[in-house]
Formats: sequence, C-alpha cells, structure tokens
Amino acid sequence: MKKMSVREITIGALLIALAILIPNVMPKVVIGPASFTLGSHVPLFIAMFFSPLLAVMVAIGTTIGFFMSSLPIIITLRAASHLVFAVLGAWYLQKHPETVLTKGKFQLINPRFQLYNLVIGLIHSAVEVLVVLAFNLVDSGSIGSYQGGAFYFFFVLMGIGGLIHSLVDYNIAYFVTAAVSKQFTIPVFTAAKTLFRQKSAA
Repeated sequence: MKKMSVREITIGALLIALAILIPNVMPKVVIGPASFTLGSHVPLFIAMFFSPLLAVMVAIGTTIGFFMSSLPIIITLRAASHLVFAVLGAWYLQKHPETVLTKGKFQLINPRFQLYNLVIGLIHSAVEVLVVLAFNLVDSGSIGSYQGGAFYFFFVLMGIGGLIHSLVDYNIAYFVTAAVSKQFTIPVFTAAKTLFRQKSAA
C-alpha cells in the first residue's frame, strides 16, 4: 500500500478539522424533518482530488470526529457511509483525471465533470438513504413515522434533497480546488494538465 507523505497527512488533518467544524458554523437549509448544511461535504470532495487514500483518511477522521462530538449517532453513521462514494469517486478521478478538464481549462461548465458529479451524487444519496432506513428499522423496528410520510422523507427529502446537496457541494469543492491548483500541486488537476499538454503536443 502506498504510504502517505507528511504533506498529505497534514492536508488530510486540515480537511478533517474543516469537515467537523462546518456543520457547527455554516447555515442550514431545514425542510423538516431533514436539514442540509451548506458545504458539509466540501472537505471530503476536495480530498478526492488528491487520492483514494486521502479520501479514506478524511472520511474515517470525520466519522470519528462526529462520534466523539455531541451530534446524533445517525449523523455519524451517515458520515461513515461516505466511504463508499469517496473511494469510488477518488479512484475514478485517479484513473481518469481528464474528468476535471474541458478544452484545457478547469471550469464548472464541464459536461464530463458534471456527469461524474451526478453519478457520485446518486451513489452518495442512495447509500445515505439506505443507512438512515436501516437505522430506523434497527432502532424502532419500523421505518418511522414522518410528516408527509416515509416515502416523502426517505425518497424526496433524503434522496432528491441529498442528491442536490451533493451536487452543490461538489461544485463548490471543484471551484475552490481549481483555484488553489494554480498555486499548489493537486494530483488530479496536475495529471489533467499534463495529459492535455501531451495531447496538444501529439
């Protein structure tokens, strides 16, 4: 297994700290009984632009941080579920760094990246729905009683709402990381630029 450098460990620690801090300071969109914290997934999404290993570190570190805090256990379980999309998404970006590039530039109007974002968002929201559903069944023996009904809560709020939340956060992460990559080395962005130069020179 590839070892992490001191730089990667430091970046991972900073991203974990941000991931734990954001739910406590950022505004929430509340659509009872669900709530969505703007930017809460951004640190993990940024980690995915570095490597699968860093993404795993941030996902696990965030889960442990939430577990040690006063947040409800379901938040911790949802954070743990992020390992699924984080590993898959980071692995794909490592294999296909050109996903973040369009016509040699990093820009949000990038069909390839937005399609990737959509797939990650679908995996993200689907796994979270399954985790919350399983938690309800184990905790109360039923899927629970929610205003508007269980279907509305799990598939509209958690499913579609979670998907939109994921799409927005990943676009924020992409915008921030693309800007930072102009001054600092970020593996996926650096690999994408190298590939573009090679194709241009061919």
